Amino acid sequence: MSSELPARRRPGGPRSVPLRASDNVAYDDILSVLGRQLGEAVPTADPRGRRKLKGVTFEYGDDPRAVHDMAGNTGYSLASNWFTQLLAQLAVANSITKSQLCVFLFVAGGQVPGTGIAQYTQQEITDGLNKLAVQKNGKKITRSTVNRAIKALCEYNWVEKAGNGAIQLNVRLWFQGNSTAQREVLATITSEHGDDPSAFPHNIGPEPHQEEFDFGQAAYTREKRIG
Repeated sequence: MSSELPARRRPGGPRSVPLRASDNVAYDDILSVLGRQLGEAVPTADPRGRRKLKGVTFEYGDDPRAVHDMAGNTGYSLASNWFTQLLAQLAVANSITKSQLCVFLFVAGGQVPGTGIAQYTQQEITDGLNKLAVQKNGKKITRSTVNRAIKALCEYNWVEKAGNGAIQLNVRLWFQGNSTAQREVLATITSEHGDDPSAFPHNIGPEPHQEEFDFGQAAYTREKRIG
């Protein structure tokens, strides 16, 4: 009789179980089903019998994040809620002229996506604003009025001239593009103005001491004097 004890199994350790022929058949069936679902023929588990995958068709459902359904085909912009309310307040208080408001809204709606720049000459702004007026025989705006409005908007720091035929919007007020593009444009503008917090486009906002929008009455007085 041998004195050697049988090797002890490690408690809880895996045991090697030999596969039966019926198991191989089952695995072959599973592989065949998966292969057919992916467009791949797998008749057996032998890799030499497989065919190359020619193509897979995917169907996508609606993205739950795509919630915007906007009128028109020119996209849409994001605006500061504070600023849009301010526009309404200034209009009611006659602290901004109709021409200034119209010119700003037309320029803001014509931004090149991701830049904050509207590529318009003063004549193009004039013609664009008069498009419906021509059709309806209504009152039209003049180029000289558009010129005065742009000068006033630059003083308000809502816009800035960006060369011939280009106007830079204050992207902290109104911007067409995602947040990454907005930060990049904002950083570029800030750098071009020497990182001065009192310069365009940072010296405007709902500051506690500026709730009445200080330049509003001054703008109204100036327009009355010009008119």
